Amino acid sequence: SDDDCCNSCEEVREAYRKKGWGLSNPDLVDQCKREGFLEKIKNEEGEGCNVYGFLEVKKVGGNFHFAPGKSFQQSNMHVHDLLPFQKDSFNISHKINKLTFGEYFPGVVNPLDGVQWVQHSPNGMYQYFIKVVPTVYTDINGRTIQSNQFSVTEHFKSDDTGRLQSVPGVFFFYDLSPIKVTFMEGHVSFLHFLTNVCAIVGGIFTVSGILDSFIYHGQRAIKKKMEIGKFS
Repeated sequence: SDDDCCNSCEEVREAYRKKGWGLSNPDLVDQCKREGFLEKIKNEEGEGCNVYGFLEVKKVGGNFHFAPGKSFQQSNMHVHDLLPFQKDSFNISHKINKLTFGEYFPGVVNPLDGVQWVQHSPNGMYQYFIKVVPTVYTDINGRTIQSNQFSVTEHFKSDDTGRLQSVPGVFFFYDLSPIKVTFMEGHVSFLHFLTNVCAIVGGIFTVSGILDSFIYHGQRAIKKKMEIGKFS
């Protein structure tokens, strides 16, 4: 029936994906040849994109990534259709303007903000391994913010063969730390402030007394030597 026919190249590719087949040469498919599928891919060469948004994930380790090709499930695996990128290199140069895990709180430092990386080899996979630390911040008014901090290490997996042996892209692998960090704001009492001031003033007087004693005894020693004629 007409409902089972593939009237466009995209429908053909989707049918192949559902069957778990590989579409090796789209030019042999009338729909793809008619629509100029490969020509469209070549015309998009060198283009980039700006990605922003939010992800809600479970509190377990996982990953998210930016990679070419349409993704689909095959044999319970997440795979990408890399057919349009088999003959050319894929540039994964990127800049991370902002990446956070949770709500902002005063003093938080996100180590990937403003990070930029430029690819020099033909193909590869850039990986960020992130350790997320749950954090609770309580301000001076008692308002609590449940958020996270994270540390990161980086690794570039190069493919020197010139062919795509693995999925090219930028991958973020994250894992949660079993340790929670708590920050609390609080007032310093006037008595505590006064004690600190007294300690500082006392320290200044003590140091001044030591210097004064050193100078005084030094002058006396020099004066005695001058009186007995031993100072030269």
